[in-house]
Amino acid sequence: MDSPIVELWKLDDLLVPDIRVETLGRPALDRAGKFDNPADRDEFIAGRLALLRFAASLLEVDSARLVPDYRCPQCGPGQDHGRPGFMLDGVPAPLALSASRASGWVLLAGVVHPTDGLRLGVDLESVDGVGFGGFDDVALTSNEQRFLASVPESEQTRQRARLWARKEAWLKMTGEGLRNNPAELEVLDLPGLRDVTDAKLPDRLVAALALG
Repeated sequence: MDSPIVELWKLDDLLVPDIRVETLGRPALDRAGKFDNPADRDEFIAGRLALLRFAASLLEVDSARLVPDYRCPQCGPGQDHGRPGFMLDGVPAPLALSASRASGWVLLAGVVHPTDGLRLGVDLESVDGVGFGGFDDVALTSNEQRFLASVPESEQTRQRARLWARKEAWLKMTGEGLRNNPAELEVLDLPGLRDVTDAKLPDRLVAALALG
């Protein structure tokens, strides 16, 4: 049975003077060079380094043996985006992976030796990032809006972020991304979708994981 391993890493811990960014691969380095904000660039690099080291730890190999191999369902292999993966000594590493960054943290999820066709998606969200006016109408189904109205007002912001994290995780897993209208995706009770409660999240963060 495929059982995801989930870990939360602090991005600042990855940004040390002796980091070897060349291990991230040319597509990632080209993308990093396009960031106007140095802080955003550093967080992107730290997130990619975290995923590399996470993958190496799952496989119990030296990270130098892994070469990033991102594949986008629309654009194909060799991308700076899409589903993360790695080549191990020239062949695809036996991993299903997903990662998500928010508020200086990166949430990592992986399955070692996944069954054929297994897909994985994880999302980390700041509770404070989804409270803008009109969000519910563009992001939530009518049933989800009724659910939100049924919980105490003090809990609504967290529950709103929780629903959004579930949508993002699911759409990462399927590869559809936000090309699919999130207001038409019902995530209150989807098989294979769960809230992440086992990674000791900081108070203002929520997360979800989809597996299928």
